[in-house]
Amino acid sequence: MGELILVRHGETSWSRTMKHTSWTDLPLTEAGEAQARAVAPLLAERRIALTLTSPLARARRTAELAGLGPTFVDADLHEWDYGAYEGITSVEIHRERPDWDLWTQGVAEGPPEHPGETPQEVGERADRVLKTVDAALRDADLDGDGGDVVLVAHAHFLRVLAARRLGLPASAGALFRLDTGSVSRLGTEHGRPVVAAWNETPAVTQ
Repeated sequence: MGELILVRHGETSWSRTMKHTSWTDLPLTEAGEAQARAVAPLLAERRIALTLTSPLARARRTAELAGLGPTFVDADLHEWDYGAYEGITSVEIHRERPDWDLWTQGVAEGPPEHPGETPQEVGERADRVLKTVDAALRDADLDGDGGDVVLVAHAHFLRVLAARRLGLPASAGALFRLDTGSVSRLGTEHGRPVVAAWNETPAVTQ
């Protein structure tokens, strides 16, 4: 069976300054576009059965620059809804809530259109994506050619998804750092999901 490949989008102005960025649809910076192009050689030799992206522009642009296509948008690949913490850094949050932990406590409630999500709610979205992934991997095997599934999305969501893939609670996403423009691979060994490679960041040339 093929592998599940996770690609975090390239740098944006908010990711560079460590601001929580969910629904704010920022473009990639020049450095972020270079990061996305640098991903292409890591994937060029792989047989890809399906590529899914977040609906947000930074993920779709990363997929394009990485040479991935055709791509399909899956709304469940959206980043964690940070509610009232959109555009705010962890340092700023800790000034008001010194013991705050996103992975166990979630976020403060935001406006009605973006109220925020609990870790469990993000985990439920990840589980839905993983059902789609499993079906695509099985179909690729049945077709005889095999192939990988690529997800192009966001750090916190992909960290939760990795945890769920490995049979861990959503809060265990705290253990899996993901940098911008990184590539990670989840495979299997003896029928069990395993980490094949994690947070690989290719050399970037401007």
